Amino acid sequence: MPQMAATTVLDENPLEKTLSVPQKWPASFIHDTHSELKIQRRIAVPLVAMNLTWFAKLAITTAFLGRLGELQLAGGTLGFTFANVTGFSVLNGLCAAMEPICGQAYGAKNFKLLHKTLLMATILLLVTTLPISFLWLNVHKLLIHFGQREEIAIIAKKYLFYLLPDLVITSFLSPLKSYLSSQSETVPIMLSSVVAVALHVPVNLLLSKAKGIEGVSMAIWITDLVVVILLGLYVSITEICSKGGRWKEGGWLEQGARDWINLLKLSGPCCLTTCLEWWCIEILVLLTGRLTDARQAVGVLAIVLNFDYLLYSVMLSLSTCASIRVSNLLGENQPGRAYMSGNVSLVLSIVSGCIGGSVMVGAKGVWGPLFSHDRGITRGVKKTMLIMALVEVVNFPVTVCGGIVRGTARPWLAMYANLGGFYLLALPLGVVLAFKVRLGLGGLLGGFLVGMVGCLVLLLVFVARINWDEEARKAQILSCKVEETVDEDGDNKNCAIT
Repeated sequence: MPQMAATTVLDENPLEKTLSVPQKWPASFIHDTHSELKIQRRIAVPLVAMNLTWFAKLAITTAFLGRLGELQLAGGTLGFTFANVTGFSVLNGLCAAMEPICGQAYGAKNFKLLHKTLLMATILLLVTTLPISFLWLNVHKLLIHFGQREEIAIIAKKYLFYLLPDLVITSFLSPLKSYLSSQSETVPIMLSSVVAVALHVPVNLLLSKAKGIEGVSMAIWITDLVVVILLGLYVSITEICSKGGRWKEGGWLEQGARDWINLLKLSGPCCLTTCLEWWCIEILVLLTGRLTDARQAVGVLAIVLNFDYLLYSVMLSLSTCASIRVSNLLGENQPGRAYMSGNVSLVLSIVSGCIGGSVMVGAKGVWGPLFSHDRGITRGVKKTMLIMALVEVVNFPVTVCGGIVRGTARPWLAMYANLGGFYLLALPLGVVLAFKVRLGLGGLLGGFLVGMVGCLVLLLVFVARINWDEEARKAQILSCKVEETVDEDGDNKNCAIT
């Protein structure tokens, strides 16, 4: 926590007079809602474009792997899946803790906390890359132990070995993105991502011809490095040229034990929330591989999930936008507006989910033939997309509710909901329906749908029970705007204005 020039202790909470969530809609509700929608659109649209470029990069990488041959495609895909599950999901999950801290700090105009959180998150991710690297270097032993063919496992290891630099690059890239997005600066993230994807094709053409699968792997971190350089330059220039001279405030090296405790206390649940969601999808794919018609079922699911990934880019952007707005407004000590912003985000997610589900239903006849001409697979895609359309309707508000609770610096609520909905309900029920009742892939997805509904119910209860006045008070403490003191009875009633 930065040093205080002076501290004044009050007997009454100085926030009580300013914190009040309106009990009825104000007369300007329509105007306020329209203004909030405009703000969220300005934040979310560049994020959607940025996330779509990530999936475009993945598609380009897969295409170049396919050009190298069936073995390289299988090994590279397996390697990248392993990298997502054990590496990138962990790093991105840990970095998600920056959203509430930086968002609330920006709302409170505490730029020192912004600076040192960026540095601390980068250090945390760099340290985390060490055990992940060790795991990647021994990936072939793990894959062979769990039944993968040796030649595929060796290709996967080679792919991951040349992907190792991306762990270090991601340790800088993810914090930079969170640092900027928490300040609603999403256009630079979008533009740098577009430049990187534009370079991804020529870089792949050059390196895949020269080094084969090693070159395809190297192309991933090279294009990510381009984004890091562009964003790093942007942050440096904007900090130096800012009107308030924010870079002069420093704070980069002023981390204390309390700062690290706050970051670690949030990074753990954020990481588990992200990993539980990513891992559930991978478990679903693995279970599909154990069905009677496994080859066809896996093909159908892979095609359907490609459509799901496109929609996920939208819902992830809405979730990040909700987290940014809620955290910023709580940091500004405006619980009423934070409450309204959360409701606007939730309604927007429901509408978007209905639109996304409708688009999936409309595309069920044309999506399958884009990937396969096998009649069994195309028929399976048509049926499966009907179930997945219902999943998407629920998944949108689930993801956005996760962003809302993350913005209040309580990500463990989303972690509990994911654990209960996915692992205590979705997977057990899906296994029963698929293997005991013999409904196959439809049973697995049916269980997944029920679990998703359970997850949504839990999150809606959590969001409905949020005390926005209390969250705004906590935000002032987290953002170091006020310091909480304890009275003789042990009650946290007094606040010190900094």
